[in-house]
Amino acid sequence: MKYGLTRHNDLFDDMFDGMFRAPVMGGNSLMKTDVHEKDGKYILDVEIPGYKKEDVQISLYNGTLTISASQNTSNEEKDDKGRVVRQERYSGSCSRSFYVGEGIKDSDVHATFDNGILKIEIPTEQKKEEEEKKYIDIL
Repeated sequence: MKYGLTRHNDLFDDMFDGMFRAPVMGGNSLMKTDVHEKDGKYILDVEIPGYKKEDVQISLYNGTLTISASQNTSNEEKDDKGRVVRQERYSGSCSRSFYVGEGIKDSDVHATFDNGILKIEIPTEQKKEEEEKKYIDIL
């Protein structure tokens, strides 16, 4: 009996796989990242297939760079008489974080997005900010 139940679930999953989610969203295919070091910079190539530039956000907080993407899509097919034959909706989001160091400022990070690939450049060495001389009041 257990085999029959498992087989049934697999058949159901295979039959509807991708029907209610966008094909590019399946599995662990989102935000695969390659990291390279070149000319004093870390270069991150992040794959975000199916998303547009407007869907992607990058933030930097406490030395952590976070990449997030969210998307809402709707697909409606009608027959010759204008009746809905099939209607699908997808809403999803993904994110990934990298610790880059607390000395990195947002102005040090440069990003481009082309054809589903987000390219981010971050300096390898943290710039040491000159501390402002502070005076202590004498009471």
